[in-house]
Amino acid sequence: MKIALAQINTTVGAFVSNAAKVRQYALRAASQGARLVIFPELTIPGYPPLDLLDRPAFIARNLAALDDLVRFSATVDAALLVGFVAENPDDFGKPLYNAVALLEGGELRAIRYKTLLPTYDVFDEARHFEPSERREIIHWDGYRLGVCVCEDAWNSREFWDTHLYEVDPVRELAEQGAQVIINVSASPFHRGKGALRQAMLAHHASTLKVPVVLVNQVGGNDSLVFDGRSLVLNAQGELVLEAHAFQEDLRIVDLAELPAPITPHLADEIADIHDALVLGIRDYLGKCGFRQAVVGLSGGIDSAVTAALAVQALGPENVTGVAMPSKYSSDHSLEDAAELARNLGIGFHVVPIEPAVSAMTQMLTPAFGFPPQGVTEENLQARLRGVTLMAFSNQSGALVLTTGNKSELAVGYCTLYGDMCGGLAAISDVPKTDVYRLAAYINRQRVIIPTRTITKPPSAELRPGQTDQDTLPPYDILDAILERYIERYQSLDEIVAEGFDRATVEYVAKLINRNEYKRQQAAPGIKVTPKAFGRGRRVPIAAVIES
Repeated sequence: MKIALAQINTTVGAFVSNAAKVRQYALRAASQGARLVIFPELTIPGYPPLDLLDRPAFIARNLAALDDLVRFSATVDAALLVGFVAENPDDFGKPLYNAVALLEGGELRAIRYKTLLPTYDVFDEARHFEPSERREIIHWDGYRLGVCVCEDAWNSREFWDTHLYEVDPVRELAEQGAQVIINVSASPFHRGKGALRQAMLAHHASTLKVPVVLVNQVGGNDSLVFDGRSLVLNAQGELVLEAHAFQEDLRIVDLAELPAPITPHLADEIADIHDALVLGIRDYLGKCGFRQAVVGLSGGIDSAVTAALAVQALGPENVTGVAMPSKYSSDHSLEDAAELARNLGIGFHVVPIEPAVSAMTQMLTPAFGFPPQGVTEENLQARLRGVTLMAFSNQSGALVLTTGNKSELAVGYCTLYGDMCGGLAAISDVPKTDVYRLAAYINRQRVIIPTRTITKPPSAELRPGQTDQDTLPPYDILDAILERYIERYQSLDEIVAEGFDRATVEYVAKLINRNEYKRQQAAPGIKVTPKAFGRGRRVPIAAVIES
């Protein structure tokens, strides 16, 4: 039996276009002989729908789209496995189920519900969904299908050292005699996730002696990017089919004659991060109704990488760079910004902010009794740049991409309503050390980001002779501490025990904890690390935290 893995990019709430894509891929798959076409988790409403699930009209439109696809299934010579939101018929429990339906011949042949509902990191599915208490195979066309949904596959007894749930749905389905495990997923990307996902599913296949099929969503929805990488593993846990990463794909495989094992395509980590950011930018703008982006170009590496990613995502004709020099800006910074714009082929404007700084200084001096000084003067410059970029945005309808990295956001080395001003913080989950790696990757074939931009000491250029290391530890040390404190949840003593200077560790932790108020006002970013700021890290602002 030939099955099709329909790795599609859906948009939350776009019921008509999501269903149209199901029809398109189903017809393509059927024309290639597929008898079963498998789509990702929550195909119809898109993932993650979050609190849109509280809206009765949202659920009704989702069910209406399912009804349309049931009727469509009478016109195509293949069955469809489609994700949707089902209503809970009982008068207890949460009102909804995360469900998958088998459609064939104009009929809804079977429904299965998700059992394991994640509530960690970016997930909060138990907020809306009721967990299924039953795991049952589907008997279809002479096959016994073990259909499960995403997290249902993430609780293997042997693969993980600890377990969040009591049940292992995949094992239960295998013990019921499933001839194939089919996992429909919306599994978001982060660094190393693809290899982990494949290893876990391979463990299921090899220990349970059953082939495993994964169909994963692809595309960006808000801060999450889904990398696709749908796959098929044989009963020995060997990879026999792998779909593309970060793009839609349709793959056909015959379950009766699985292909020979192949070598997994393990992309370079920084290449994965690059591709995730490009897709995240493209889909965030496209799904929010924007075509163009504007980026403030300082001549530094963060804005250069952000602009280069935007060009990859949107095309050079849809990206505008704006340099906003002040009296503290070096000549080489403006030269580097202009060279970058030429290399990228984007529109470029120079708007000096000194007249606005002078006007603000004159306006505030009588009230202060003296001209703005210190951090007040520095932040005035950053905020006037934010005002300038928003003017470009309002005039052209372009979205402002902020250029701050994760290291800066972690320790508050950024200005509220200044360089944090914008609609998408494109690299806010990229540590500074990885920004340099991204720059090298972008320049792998030709020089796009000027060499001087990469080699010169990083500086905000808000006061004479300023460099980042006047305030912060070297970025390799800072990022190592951040990874341990934010991603691994290590205590200060544990970090110090690994050889880091105690005073430095305490200083960094203090900066992280006292700048939560800034992060909660930041533009949404794109998750590429295991623990990003935002929805997946919920920390109170008014709190006493170890530091």
